[in-house]
Amino acid sequence: MCHAATQGAGELSGEYCFTIETDPAELERLIDAVAEIGEKENWSPDLVFRVHLVLEELGLNIINYGYDEGVHEIEFTVNSQPEEVTIEIWDDGRPFDPLHDAPEADVSSALEDRPVGGQGVHLVRTMMDQLRYQRESGRNHLTLVSRRVG
Repeated sequence: MCHAATQGAGELSGEYCFTIETDPAELERLIDAVAEIGEKENWSPDLVFRVHLVLEELGLNIINYGYDEGVHEIEFTVNSQPEEVTIEIWDDGRPFDPLHDAPEADVSSALEDRPVGGQGVHLVRTMMDQLRYQRESGRNHLTLVSRRVG
């Protein structure tokens, strides 16, 4: 059940679902809504920052590279639990497994000398504790998990 929050052991936990169109303005509204969830659910400023960065990077990648044309929908679920936050993203764009299909990031060169590609996915990998990808029923399904402590 989405948009439900339950109280337990002094902390909120809830699952929130969003569907946006492939439009950067809609992605910005999603990021703002998730920041409000983080405030309501008492996420640390670091966790809010990391989730914001990850949603922006992955959302823009889907919008910019997932489709040839037309308006499509991207679904996001944010599940906030006392120990961790899980984000799931579904899109019907071309198959793309960021764990295996993204170019290897060049992290040894100076930032201005690095080639375009792979840097954002590398950033996502370092910001989250777990990433899982599946292609299900013609859709990409990415699951990201971040511990709330540490």
